[in-house]
Amino acid sequence: MSDLVTTAAESRQRFLDLVADVRPELHRYCARMTGSVFDGEDVVQDTLAKAWFALAEMDATPPLRPWLFRIAHNASMDFVRRYEYRNLDADADPEMAADMMAARDRDAHEPDGDLVETALKVFAALSPVQRSALALKDVLSLSLEETADTMGLSVAAVKGALVRARANVAKARTSGAAAVVDDERLRKYALLFNARDWDGLRAMFGEETRLDVISRYTVRGPAASAYFTKYAEIMPVENLRAVAGAVAGVPVIAMFRPAASTSAAYFVRLEWGDERVAHVRDFRYVPYIGEDAEFVAS
Repeated sequence: MSDLVTTAAESRQRFLDLVADVRPELHRYCARMTGSVFDGEDVVQDTLAKAWFALAEMDATPPLRPWLFRIAHNASMDFVRRYEYRNLDADADPEMAADMMAARDRDAHEPDGDLVETALKVFAALSPVQRSALALKDVLSLSLEETADTMGLSVAAVKGALVRARANVAKARTSGAAAVVDDERLRKYALLFNARDWDGLRAMFGEETRLDVISRYTVRGPAASAYFTKYAEIMPVENLRAVAGAVAGVPVIAMFRPAASTSAAYFVRLEWGDERVAHVRDFRYVPYIGEDAEFVAS
């Protein structure tokens, strides 16, 4: 049995190595589809799991990048439907819209950098088709044909969705300052971490606390509190600093590496139950999620 487990683990690691280069791009797409860097990573995980199992049934590996993006697109649409982001009416009659606005949407269209940077903030207000078209064409620079193939639409339909998406994003305005989260428990966690008070942090864990080190492992109970022992072993004290705050209103601990850095290296999310930590999600092995995250310290 142990040999089978080892073989499965090695196979999974070879697969993760194979997809490592395209994974940040998958996340950029999924984050824009879900409107959240964290939900986007959940969809990436789902995408990779589906791809890994599908490969076991295939005689040959398909062209990797377009295949993964088709899976990611379908997984993202499933996510959107589950959370009832049903705004499909805005995409009615895309052929007509494309004809009316074709002059604004040639193949040689150069993406507007400002729109691309603003897009993540307003994606949740776009319809799913608009989100997908904008993310694939303007953010990831796929061709119209590649975008249409990924989405399973005609090129004309993609053009129509792009016209509306670009217009909607161009009209969007940021609504004041980013949300600040006031959570004394987060600040206590960050203070204890920075003091390297591992016993104090373990005391914040419940008996059934779940730990997810994203893309690596999941444990629950006493094994979860051993998490801090590993941190102490692998991270020199001067190399890491924790700061409590939020990303898009989601409470997080931002980890800065080196400690003097002004940009977060990755994030840790905490969920609480009875004033103890019930669930930890550590994103240190997927640092690319920080590229689209706007962290606000509390």
